[in-house]
Amino acid sequence: MPEQVIVPVGTHSIRIETGKLAKQADGAVTVQLGETTVIVAAVAASKAKPGQEFFPLTVDYREKAAAAGKFPGGYFKREGRPTEKEILTSRLIDRPIRPLFPKGWFNEVQVQSIVLSADGQNDPDILAVNGASTALMVSDIPWDGPLGAVRIGRVNGQFVANPTHAQMDESDLDLVYVGSATELVMFEGSAKEITEADFAAALKFGHESCQPLITAQKELAARGGKPKRTINLTVVPEEILNEAKALAGDRIVPALLNPGKLNREAACSAIADEVGQKLVQKHGAEKITEAVVKETFYHIQKEAVRALILDQDKRLDGRGFDQIRPLASEVSLLPRAHGSALFVRGETQALALATLGTTEDAQEFDAYTGGATEKQFILHYNFPNFSVGETGRIGSPGRREIGHGALAERSIEPMLPLKDYPYAIRVTCEIMESNGSTSMASVCSGSLALMDAGVPLQRPVAGISIGLCTQSDDHHHIQRYKLLTDIIGWEDAFCDMDCKIAGTEKGITGFQLDLKLRGLPLAIMTEALERARAARLFILGEMAKSLAAPRPEISKYAPRIVTLKINPEKIGALIGPGGKNIKAIVERSGCEINIEDDGTVKIYSVGEEGMKIAREAIEGVSAEIEVGKIYRGTVVSIKEFGVFVNVFPGKDGLVHISELANFRVKQAEDIVKMGDEVWVKCIGVDDKGRVKLSRKAAMAERDKEMAGKK
Repeated sequence: MPEQVIVPVGTHSIRIETGKLAKQADGAVTVQLGETTVIVAAVAASKAKPGQEFFPLTVDYREKAAAAGKFPGGYFKREGRPTEKEILTSRLIDRPIRPLFPKGWFNEVQVQSIVLSADGQNDPDILAVNGASTALMVSDIPWDGPLGAVRIGRVNGQFVANPTHAQMDESDLDLVYVGSATELVMFEGSAKEITEADFAAALKFGHESCQPLITAQKELAARGGKPKRTINLTVVPEEILNEAKALAGDRIVPALLNPGKLNREAACSAIADEVGQKLVQKHGAEKITEAVVKETFYHIQKEAVRALILDQDKRLDGRGFDQIRPLASEVSLLPRAHGSALFVRGETQALALATLGTTEDAQEFDAYTGGATEKQFILHYNFPNFSVGETGRIGSPGRREIGHGALAERSIEPMLPLKDYPYAIRVTCEIMESNGSTSMASVCSGSLALMDAGVPLQRPVAGISIGLCTQSDDHHHIQRYKLLTDIIGWEDAFCDMDCKIAGTEKGITGFQLDLKLRGLPLAIMTEALERARAARLFILGEMAKSLAAPRPEISKYAPRIVTLKINPEKIGALIGPGGKNIKAIVERSGCEINIEDDGTVKIYSVGEEGMKIAREAIEGVSAEIEVGKIYRGTVVSIKEFGVFVNVFPGKDGLVHISELANFRVKQAEDIVKMGDEVWVKCIGVDDKGRVKLSRKAAMAERDKEMAGKK
C-alpha cells in the first residue's frame, strides 16, 4: 500500500510518497512541492561483478520537457545528452550520499531521478536530493542515512527556506544545505558578498530547516520501508596489511616528506611496487591482486599522512597549517586574447583567457523547470591529462570539469555588471599544472583575466580550499582535528574535507563543501570560514601586485560597441523587406548589429571605419531628407523616366532623367548603372512625401565647391 508524509518546510509543504510508482525498484519515492514532482528510484545489484574492486555508484538526474508541457528543442524532439543543469544536479545528489555507503561494499548502485512535473517556480533539484535519501531509506540497500536538503535564500535580510524562482530573483544568497540529524554534510552555492558571520547563520538556519525532512524520512521508512539486506564487505585482511607495513618499514614517512609532488609520488610508488612484489611472491597473484596492493598501500599512506598531521604537526610539504603555498600571477601574457592571466599557487597553475562577444553570443538553453534561459557570462574549465603528468582518454568535458567550471563561474558572476553590460563574456580556464584546488585557482586567474580585458569587475575575486584531518571515536564523533589552509592533492585524498570558499575583500561569493566524513559540527565549519577569509585577503593582496583593478579600456582586439536609439516605428525601415537593408549595412561595414524592440541598436565592430559606415547608415533611418542638402546614395532602380536612389535605409528618391546630367540624356543607363553610388541633391518633396533628387544640381554644387578651394 502507498505511504506518504507531508513535511512543512518554511512556508511550504513537501509531500513524499512511496509504494505507488516504480514498485520493482529496491526503493522509490515521489517528492512534490507545489506542482513540481520528482520520482527517485534506487536499485543495487544483488552481488558484485566478478573482480569488482571499487564501489560503482551511478547517480543520474533528468528533466523531461513533458513535465513542463513542452516539446524538446532540436531536430529529433527527444531529450538527448544531459544538460549542464542535469549534470550539476547529479553531482549535487551524489556528493552527500556517497560517503554513507558501507566501505568495502562493491555492489553496483544506481540512483535515478526524473522530473515528472515542473511548475516553473519550485526547483526540483532539492526535491531530488531528498528523494534520493528517502528512496535509499525505504529500500533494502545498506546506507547510513537519512539526510535532509534545503535551499536557503535571503530576501530583504530574512532567510527563506526553499524560495521560489521569483523570490530567488530578489535574494542575495543561494545556498544548498544538506545535513544529517546532528551535523552538516554538504553545501554549495553563491552569494553577493555575504559576510562569514551571516554565512554561518545561514548554515544554522539550513540545518534547522532540514530537520523535519529527516524526521519524515525515518517515519516513512518505519511505515513502508524494507529490512536492510545482509552484505559481505571486501576489505584487506589485517594480516596482509600488517605484513605490508612491516615490509615498508620506516621508509614511508621520509618518502611522504619528499619535496615536490612528482618526487613524492615516485618515492612512494617505488616502495609500493617493492612491497607488492614481495606480497605476490609469498601469497600468489590470485590473492594479492593489483587492487589489493593499491588498497593496502592507500591505507598505509593514509595512516602515515594523518599521523604526521595530528601527532607531529607536520604537513607533507613542510608548511604551517595556516600557510599558503608560494603565489605568483601574470597578466597580458597572450597577445591576441582579449584578456589573459596565469595564476600559480605552489604546483597548481591556472591559465585563463577572457573573450568579449556580442549579446548574440550569450548561451541560450531550455529551462523546463523555470529560472533563467540565457547566460551572458560563461566560464569553462578544462583539465588536460598533462597537468598531472599522466596519459588518458581525451574527450569532451566530464562531470568533474563541468562542476569545477560552474563553481568558478558562480564565484565570479556576482561581481560582474551583467544587467547593463552590452557584451557577452566567456572565460576559459586551462589547467597547466595541478596539485590541489584548481577550481579556486581558476577563480583567481579568471578574475585577473577579466580585469585585463577591461571588464568592469566590481572587485577582484579569489578563492581558497580549506582541508581537515580528524580523529574520531567508534561512534564517528570527532575527538581531534586540524584545519589545513590551501590543501595539496594528497591532503585532499588522505584527509577528510575539501571546503572551497571564494569571495572579495567584502565577503563570500561562491562556496562548495565535500566531506569524506558522515558529518561535521557547525562550530568547526565556522572556524574554517574564518581561516578561509584570512587566506582570501592575503591572496587578493598578492593578485593586486599584478593587476589591482580593471583596465580603463577594453582590448584593442575586442569588438567596440556603439549604442544608438531610433524610433521603434523605424525598425521595419532599418531591417527592410526580408532583412535586405540591415544585411546590406552589415555587409558594407563588417559590423554585427543587434536591434531591440524598444529601438535600441547596438553596433559591434573591431574597426573604426566599419563602425562609421554602420553608424551613419543607421542614423540615416531616423533622419529626414531635407530640401537643398546633398546626399550620397545608391542606385536601386532604373526606369525609362529616371532612376531611384536610396539615400537612407527605407528612403528613396527619384532622379528624373532630365536631372541626371547637364546635357540631354537619351537613356539612364548611359549615366548610371544599378548599384552605383552617386551624389544627389534634394530639390523637392511633394505633399505625399515623394522625394525629388537631382544628380545634375549636386554635381554643379560640388564642382563649385572644388573650384572655390583652388
